[in-house]
Amino acid sequence: MRYGAMNFPIKPLDQEIDKIAALGFDYLELAMDPPQAHYGQLLSRKSEILSRLEGHGLGLVCHMPTFVSTADLTDTIRQASMDEILGSLDAAAELGAEKVCLHPSTIMGMASLVMEEAMARSLDALDRFTAHAAVLELPLCLENMFPRISPYVEAARFAPIFERFPDLRMTFDAAHAHIGDLAGRRVKAIMDQWGPRIAHVHLSDNDGYGDSHLTLGAGTLPLAMILKRLTALGYDDTITLEIFSEDEEELAASRRLLERLWKAQ
Repeated sequence: MRYGAMNFPIKPLDQEIDKIAALGFDYLELAMDPPQAHYGQLLSRKSEILSRLEGHGLGLVCHMPTFVSTADLTDTIRQASMDEILGSLDAAAELGAEKVCLHPSTIMGMASLVMEEAMARSLDALDRFTAHAAVLELPLCLENMFPRISPYVEAARFAPIFERFPDLRMTFDAAHAHIGDLAGRRVKAIMDQWGPRIAHVHLSDNDGYGDSHLTLGAGTLPLAMILKRLTALGYDDTITLEIFSEDEEELAASRRLLERLWKAQ
């Protein structure tokens, strides 16, 4: 198992890399968002960033921009959003990322009232992203989201996606699956139905009502059950702790808890 942590893109990337390395993580999951980690900035500093990662012995996973609108009903906004993802994929390939995490399209506001049209736009965007990632030889992992911002929440929703894109993998975000389902049915359903597709994992905690990115153990996430199911799947790949706290000890403590529980399986 390899454990990673994500940079907080409002902070200087060099400082984030140094912190993640000092805490003993195996890789950086690079959130490619402004103001500090837009793909243009990353490409302009490619040699420096790669040298820093190599000096620390850190691997690299890339996380595509979060706050874009690839199913937007306004064509110019949608095109700009898709260009951001395509440019970020190019940068991920230039940086030598071993895999890429992609959020499915956010569908909110007026788009949620014309869901058929919005979903068609979402699928068209995914067509373009998967094709481009294939040319770049980048493994692409689609992340499950949470209610109110995306239709890609329940396990069944991914069936037509994975049928349409046979090479697409999944980023299983346990915290997202926990939101709005305290009983854990969605967590179990996603892992049971799509376990062989899971090629990357995100972990953080929350109270089941919002994506608060708490330290592990601070919320109600059924962590032991999740790890037990991952063990049963034979999962032995990347797990990123998406914990954003000013207290670095919370991130370190989450890593120690995760390793302890994993070894106890």
